[in-house]
Amino acid sequence: MNTVAKPQYKGKRYRLDKPELLAPAGNLEKLKFAVHYGADAVYIGGQKYGLRSNADNFSFEEMREGVEFAKKYGAKVFVATNIYAHNEDIAGIEEYLRNLYEVGIAAIIVADPAIVDIALRTVPGLEVHLSTQQSTLNWQAVAFWKEEGLPRVVLGRETSLQEIAEIKEHVDIEIEAFIHGAMCSSYSGRCVLSNHFTDRDSNRGGCCQSCRWKYDLFEDARPGEVWVSEEQSAGESPQRLELGVTQLPLHQPEDNPFSMGAKDLCMLESIPDLIEAGIDSFKIEGRMKSIHYVATVVNAYRKAIDAYMADPEHYELKQEWLDELNKAANRPLNTGFFYDTPDHEDHIYEPEEKAAPYDFAGLVLDYDAETGMALIQQRNHFKPGQEVEFFGPDRLPFKQIVGELQDEQGVPLDAARHPLQHIRMKVEQPVAYFDMMRKKK
Repeated sequence: MNTVAKPQYKGKRYRLDKPELLAPAGNLEKLKFAVHYGADAVYIGGQKYGLRSNADNFSFEEMREGVEFAKKYGAKVFVATNIYAHNEDIAGIEEYLRNLYEVGIAAIIVADPAIVDIALRTVPGLEVHLSTQQSTLNWQAVAFWKEEGLPRVVLGRETSLQEIAEIKEHVDIEIEAFIHGAMCSSYSGRCVLSNHFTDRDSNRGGCCQSCRWKYDLFEDARPGEVWVSEEQSAGESPQRLELGVTQLPLHQPEDNPFSMGAKDLCMLESIPDLIEAGIDSFKIEGRMKSIHYVATVVNAYRKAIDAYMADPEHYELKQEWLDELNKAANRPLNTGFFYDTPDHEDHIYEPEEKAAPYDFAGLVLDYDAETGMALIQQRNHFKPGQEVEFFGPDRLPFKQIVGELQDEQGVPLDAARHPLQHIRMKVEQPVAYFDMMRKKK
């Protein structure tokens, strides 16, 4: 069997001059929004071997189009190939990886050593990044993967900033870390609750996110046991349980069901610490998230990173960046494992206190500076008299009340109610192609 020597990555290339902002893209449209709003790279899923089997995922033709679009902005496309493979999964991997390389994919994200080995042997021009699914947490493990020929390791979410700094001191390699998005309640994604409850394998792309479900708590009562309720303890006669095991609720009817969900990670306020620790790629979680979420979150981090890199000594966190994040659909936020080990306060046991989320209402297709009229593609229902907000990668958000609406022929409309309908409306400030219009739900 012909083999190809594994490349050995050495030198300062693997401390990027500027942190890479890596965004999720669940489909081709989300890829374009992520790149347009400031992502240096995006990670996507193909139709095989990834851990988001319920996402739209990409055909090879869609990957090719995505790569061509990203190149126009100087961005890269990575593909998650991060399942833990069973024997039946191995057949076809070589052909799949060659196809990824042929359409221009810059790197694959891999957890299984078998897929790592196959990729390095058969497609040496395709970079292999180690997935967070490997739970890599120390510098000696990182050094091992560098010697295997990998230029980048995506650390486990349990790694602290201090540990990351120590890894960078010992190993000259690119380090990628999640800095925003959902956190797994298990250990770096090694959960089997989904397998147990629904027979959907979380490590083969089928996680049903059972930690986000609502749960009640019950106690099994055995035959012959007596359960005394509050009313019975006040003087009523206790009732003996019937034969058979009976579940007794430990919550009162007015109590809320609880979940095991972790709070979402948010490190926007810690950009200087992330950069100084040596993290090369800032990864945002959320291939299943909405277009509005991806654009809003990427835009906020883009502005913060650029501001710090332009003038570290005078960097100031702007409230407007935090306000933008709160307009995306978020769970309560924390800093994960970066500064301390999360405890019970970092999980969600009661109904979530979410910031008021916004809907993506329209996409700006064109703008006439002379008339102040914008051509907008409808994405959610809106009508005259509603307050909307426009935002984009190169402008501050501004709010206005929707005035008269027209179709493309100038016919007045009482509402924009048809999906993807083209609407003309007057805007109070200049807008540009790919700016977004949103409204409160």
